[in-house]
Amino acid sequence: MNKDISKMDNKKILILVKTYTNLSKKYGELVCTAGIDENGKWIRLHPIPFRKLNDYGKYHKYEYVQVKITKNNSDPRPESYRILNNDINNIKIIENSFINSDKKWETRKNIIFNQTKIKVYNNLKEIITLSHNNKISLVMFKPTKLLDVIAELNNDTEKYGAKINEFEKQKLQLDLFTNEEENLFKPMPFIDYKFSYKFNDINGKESTLQIIDWEIGQLYLNLLKKYKNKQEAKNGVIKKYKDEFFKKDIYLFLGTIYKQHIRKSKNPFLIIGVFYPPLMEETRDFFN
Repeated sequence: MNKDISKMDNKKILILVKTYTNLSKKYGELVCTAGIDENGKWIRLHPIPFRKLNDYGKYHKYEYVQVKITKNNSDPRPESYRILNNDINNIKIIENSFINSDKKWETRKNIIFNQTKIKVYNNLKEIITLSHNNKISLVMFKPTKLLDVIAELNNDTEKYGAKINEFEKQKLQLDLFTNEEENLFKPMPFIDYKFSYKFNDINGKESTLQIIDWEIGQLYLNLLKKYKNKQEAKNGVIKKYKDEFFKKDIYLFLGTIYKQHIRKSKNPFLIIGVFYPPLMEETRDFFN
């Protein structure tokens, strides 16, 4: 029996995380996706060439998918799975399952906090210790206080350029075996800045973690197209994530970087998504 099939699980997953694209020598352009099942268990799906999915599988955040998955044996992190037989056609969006943000995000909050009862952490030292013991690599985290949004020039230009060159070489080698649409495929643009949140946890520990979700990358690209100026686009992102989001009831979806997780680095986490419902009256002291 196929090992994948013997360990296969047909899961219904609520998508909560979709990172900005990354280029892989082995798989091309990839997106790391994560969500929770109906019991609040985290599932990481990787590798997924998101922009190559068909219309039946190109999911949005806060949408349910049905997908056949198996444990990712090349990634020991407990939540890491991959699509059965790496067949991306196994991803099916559940029709009319998108959860909108109406009624002050009440439906989203009810599903996450009441129905799935996802665990929310507020102690950074605790989750780092758990990751070092390979107990977790994905969490929902509640910062005690947001302090700042930081934008730094992204110095990975040469590294990204090298990945693009490798990507184009692979396409040339595969030209005889790929269709025209595949040959015309272009990776997502390079993001000129790295954006981070600075925050305190429940013990007052101050941390600065980079935000790598699809939303912030796409926001920067949209603003760059609008203003035709990198500085103005950067300022627009900061305005959104600080002036607007600081008035929200912010939760952070955190995930570990594979290599940092394995090495048990000092802090292996990045911000892979932001959950930002309106701030209710009883939580307004969050920013005071």
